[in-house]
Amino acid sequence: MPSAPDPAPRRPSQPDRDRAARVFAALGDGTRLALLSRLCEGSPRSLVELTEGTGLTRQGVAKHLGVLEQAGVVARSRVGRESRFSVRQESLADARRYLDTASRQWDEAIERLKGFVEG
Repeated sequence: MPSAPDPAPRRPSQPDRDRAARVFAALGDGTRLALLSRLCEGSPRSLVELTEGTGLTRQGVAKHLGVLEQAGVVARSRVGRESRFSVRQESLADARRYLDTASRQWDEAIERLKGFVEG
């Protein structure tokens, strides 16, 4: 017996859209994407570690990390005298779900248009 079709995707709520927009805005910068990629490679990293090899000052990297932190993409924790930064996976998962929903909605709209044109 064929499986039941997936239920219609739930439209994201305004708070979901607002959270996703903050994440997408934060990720809309190449430097921040590069920092996020480095953080995704493993354990939490310090500002000094994240600055190495970037050609940026610590102040510049700190500013970018602040944007990522404000958007909920990274978390800061204190270890002794230094701050360590790590990825907040749940924030990225929420953004991914938003994109998945938008993708399904577009696919459905294209299918409706195709049916209209061909019908």
